[in-house]
Formats: sequence, C-alpha cells, structure tokens
Amino acid sequence: MAGLIKREDIDELRSRTRIDEVIGEFVTLKTAGIGSLKGLCPFHDEKTPSFTVRPQVGMYHCFGCGESGDVFTFLQKVEQLSFVEAVETLAGKAGMHLRYEDGKGPDREQASRRQRLLEMHEVAGRFFAQALESEAGQIGREFLSGRGFPAESSREFGIGFAPKSWDALTSHLRKAGFTDEEILAGGLASEGGRGIYDRFRGRVIWPIKDMTARTIGFGARRLYDDDKGPKYLNTPETALYHKNQVLYGLDLAKKSIAKTKRVVVVEGYTDVMAAHLAGVDQAVATCGTAFGAEHVKIIRRLLGDDPTGQVIFTFDGDAAGQKAALKAFEFENLFTAQTFVAVELDGLDPCDLRMQKGDAALRELIDGCKPLFEFVITTAISRFDLDTVEGRISAVRAAAEVLTDIRDRNSLSHYYRFVAGRIGVDIDEVEAAVRTAARQPKQNRQPAEAPARQSSYRDGPPPAPSAPAPSSPATSGPGHGPGPGQGTGPGTEPGIAPSGGARGPGPASAGEVSDERSIEYVYDERPDVSNLSAPISPARLKTEKGALMVALQHPEVVNAKLFDSLSAKAFEHPGYRRIQDAIKQAGGLGATGTAQSKWAERVLDAAAEDLKPYVAQLLVTPLPVIEGDGIDRFARGIVARLFDYDLERIAKELHSRLQRQDTADGAGQAALLGQLQTLEQHRARLKMLM
Repeated sequence: MAGLIKREDIDELRSRTRIDEVIGEFVTLKTAGIGSLKGLCPFHDEKTPSFTVRPQVGMYHCFGCGESGDVFTFLQKVEQLSFVEAVETLAGKAGMHLRYEDGKGPDREQASRRQRLLEMHEVAGRFFAQALESEAGQIGREFLSGRGFPAESSREFGIGFAPKSWDALTSHLRKAGFTDEEILAGGLASEGGRGIYDRFRGRVIWPIKDMTARTIGFGARRLYDDDKGPKYLNTPETALYHKNQVLYGLDLAKKSIAKTKRVVVVEGYTDVMAAHLAGVDQAVATCGTAFGAEHVKIIRRLLGDDPTGQVIFTFDGDAAGQKAALKAFEFENLFTAQTFVAVELDGLDPCDLRMQKGDAALRELIDGCKPLFEFVITTAISRFDLDTVEGRISAVRAAAEVLTDIRDRNSLSHYYRFVAGRIGVDIDEVEAAVRTAARQPKQNRQPAEAPARQSSYRDGPPPAPSAPAPSSPATSGPGHGPGPGQGTGPGTEPGIAPSGGARGPGPASAGEVSDERSIEYVYDERPDVSNLSAPISPARLKTEKGALMVALQHPEVVNAKLFDSLSAKAFEHPGYRRIQDAIKQAGGLGATGTAQSKWAERVLDAAAEDLKPYVAQLLVTPLPVIEGDGIDRFARGIVARLFDYDLERIAKELHSRLQRQDTADGAGQAALLGQLQTLEQHRARLKMLM
C-alpha cells in the first residue's frame, strides 16, 4: 500500500489554496463583515444564509447545522471524497507535486474507486473527442454542423462521437488499465451473454460535467436510421452520476450565473450550446429527467437566494412544452428568486431559433420572458370556453388556485386585474375566488421546504465528560457533550442543563453594544448556565467568548504573554475553559508563528472531538468591529477585560484571607495588603486598555 502524503506537503498545499475560491465553486459567497464571507449552506436546506467562511483562517462553519472544517474537509464532504482524494484533487488543480512517506504515490490498483471512475471518464472523453475527428466521425460532424455548430464549437464543448462498434471504447479502456468491473460501474458498458459491450454506439456524445468541470457521465444522440434505441441515451445512475442532481453546462455557466444573478433553464444539450454561442452564457439543462427539487437546490446555492435573481425557463410552445412549464411551476415556491418563462410562439426550441433567425433572436427570446405565474394562469384559463358563463366561472376558479401561491402581496393586485381582464369578469369576483381557494386544502401542491431547525451550537461548548480528563481526546458517542438538537447524555458533567432547557437572553440589546452601526454582534448569546452554582453574567460570557475568538482568529494582535499567563479559573464557563486548555496544549499564543491556518489546525488537533465544532465556530464568527475601527484595539480591550475579571477574583480571595488573618500577625496582614495594592495597580493599568 502506498505511503501517507508528507505532512509538509499538506501544509504547503493548504497555504496555496484559497478556501473561498474552492467553496465559491459550489456556493455563492457574499461579504459579511471584516474577513468573513457568507452563503447558503451546501449541507442542509436553509432560507437565510448561515454558512460562514473565513479565508484568513482557512475555515468554514455553518451556524445552522454545525458543519465545519478546512478546505480539505469541505471537499471531502461535498464531493464524498476521502482525505487523500481531497488532497490529491486540490494538488492537481494547484499543479503541485505531492510526496509520499515511502516515496511513491498511490498505485493504480489501490487508488480509490471514485478517483478511478473519474480518471476513466476523462480517458473516455478524450477517446470520443478523437473519434469525432476521425473518418468514421464524419456523420457526427455533419450532424453538428447542420445544427449550427462548427468544429471549433464542438471542441469548446468537448463534443465527441461513439463509433458504431460493440467494443471500441471497451477495448480502449482495457488497454488504458481499467477493468471490466470498473467500466460497468461507470456506466460506459452494458453486460450481455458474451461479456460486456459499449453502451454508446454510433452516437454524438456530450460530456456531462460536475460543477468543478470533471466529467461524470455522458449524453448521446443517435445518428443512424437503423438504431432502434432511444433518440437520446444517458449514462445510467452510478457512483458519480445522479441525473436529478446534475445540470448540463453548469461548469461553463456558473461564473456568469453568480455574476448576473440569472439562470436560464433550457431543455437539451444543443439548446445549451446554442444559448452560450448566442451570448446567453447562463444556460443549463437537465439531463434525461424533468426539472425537480434537487435542481432547485443547486440553483439556489448559486444565486444565493437573492430576491432580485431570475430563473428563466425556456420551453417549446407545443403541448409538451406547456406540460413541462407546469411541472416546473410545482417548484416555484421553493425559489426566493423571481421565476420567468420564455416560450417561442412558433414552437422553435433555442437551437432551431438560432439556426433560423440568428443569435439576436435567441437573446430577444430570453430578454422578453414573462413571469411564470402569468404563463401558468394563461394556460389554466385557456382550457375553458370563455364565451359561456360556466366556462368563465371555471376559469376564475382555476386561476384562483394559481393565485393562492403568489407570495408577493404587492404583485397580487396586478394579477387580479390580469385575470379579470383575460376572462372578462369583475376584479371582485377574482378576489372572492382567491379567498375561497385559500381556505380550502390545496391538492398536489409542492410543499415549501421549511428552514432547517437551528442547532444548539449557540448554547456554547459542552463541559468536559466526567469520565476522561478534559485534556484527553473524547471518543464519539453518547455522553460527550450535546450535538445539534441533542440533550446531555450519560457522562456529562453534573450541573449543566441540557441544550433544550432554559435559555438565556438572545442577542444583546442596543444598550449592551457600544456601537450600533449595524455590527453583526453574534457571539453574545448566553449559554445555558441555569444549573450552575453561581450563574455567569452575560457580560462575563461575552468577554470569555470574545477573548477566545481573537486568540484563535488574530493571535498576532493579542499579547501572547498576558493571554498565556491566564489561569484556568479566568474562564468560568466550563466549555470555554476546555477551549483555553486546547490552546495551551497547542503551545499557547507564544507558539503561533506567522501561519494563521496552521495555528487554527493545531488548536483543532488539540481539542477533543466533541469540542471541535465549537472551536470552528469561534474561528469563523465575525468579530464585532467595523472596518477602520481596528481589530487590535478590540483585542487589547477584550483580553484586558478578561484579565481584569481574573484579577478581581484573586482580589476577592486576598480580601477573604485578610479578613481571616490573625490581627496579631502584623507581618502577614502587611504582606496581604501589599499584594492587594500591587493587584489594584495592575488593574488600573489594565483599565486603560479596556
């Protein structure tokens, strides 16, 4: 078995890789405070962005579901990769050569199954592209040119040709070192009584790629009249390819989509090509399946749930196109963006429209789109004879069913007038029909997905398990601190209430924040300490958490000697005390060096498993400072305030000892008074920083 990747190479790759650029390929990120970016979480459904990325720290954290980690963790989870695969993937993009402990990389026989399938698809894609240029590929070239795609366009989109052979691709892949089992697992061959044979034969081939431009499947169109197979044939469901989670052309369109906040959904591969070549470079298409809820999730992540965003569906003007539009309308309430439809009146699809009327006509079709609601209402009304009283009554009822789905109340009055004018009735009749429809249960309505329940990560880190010492790594399982939505289990330290118990106050009131200039002051939620022998004040908790945040995020601006000298008793909350202990185990602030991401990694390595999500949360939570106000000033003040709390504790202990001191012991009293005086001098100097 090949050796492990050298640690210094992993660290070097991490420093070379911008986590925001990697995550930005999957999620649209927006600025959310100094050094912070925010977007919709790719790991759970949510309406309001709670997924935070801190490029300087090299970490991400979702305040909704609790997922957190570094760039390798993100790629592992979003692409279902092993750690080694994630490192090798990023190294390939960065052009970095990795070294392994035994001097060898992973051999081909023992490389991961997923990586092998990806490599095989790349080999197959090159084979198809070369076949299109061959003599046998003439029929494919003629088909493409006849659809308005010259050779350079075919190369731009990676189009290929599958020879009319039972084993052309299979033999090529075998020679490249891939096994029959792998070829079948990738969906590139079928199995018969005499063995395996090519799935795609005598067809034009489109490579289907994921968001990171890796080929995960193929779509194929028949060319020969004697081919009795379906007109279009796609890769079957595989470990790489899931048709309801893929949009063809997304790898080419994602940057334009994020920039323009517009997505254009067309029906086929040639329609995507035609749209891009005509300048509509936000075009994507489903692959052998109807538009569905999983496609909505992909688009929402790219648009960032911007209410000004546009999702434009293009459909043929025939009955099938209307049916497809009505199917898409089922998911309209899952979008925050505005939905539109562009229907060509002569029944031309985007590819035919471009061929017959040119690029400008295709652009005009998209720019002239109409609200999807308007299209669906018109379609609903068209089913009835409006020349009869019965027909008009039925049309009003049908339109009212659609109008009950409109979320924007300002738009509703417009549609009342629209429906009344189309049918030829009074607006009052339409309004009454909508009120009646709203009171009745809606049949076959696609339910809107509720935002995911907020987890208990805001309740603060868990106390140490009672069995192992705080410095010992915690094993996973019950009793090691509450996770999202969980209470305490066996082994939790007595005296800490479950996360579902009494909650303290939420965000601080305006009076508690000195600067009200729209600072996202998110770290002052009070953990549940209702069962502690001495409840901790919200101000104290805010100070403890803030001090840990600056120590983790900006150790370079914290007085390392001062922070590292803090005793464990400086942190009253047991969870924060454990994080302070993890910082000490990582070497303390005096050992941070210059690489901030490595400092964060060392602290995470030192933290117990149940503590890691909370450390990650502190690493990415924006500090309550405004650009120009100075992080260093905030850091000095918050650490000084925490140190003052500790000195205040010591002063109380000295006062208690002084009260118990024997009055006859003058020397002892003088020593205690001297310590108190020195202590107060220290506190006075600290207050200048607060």
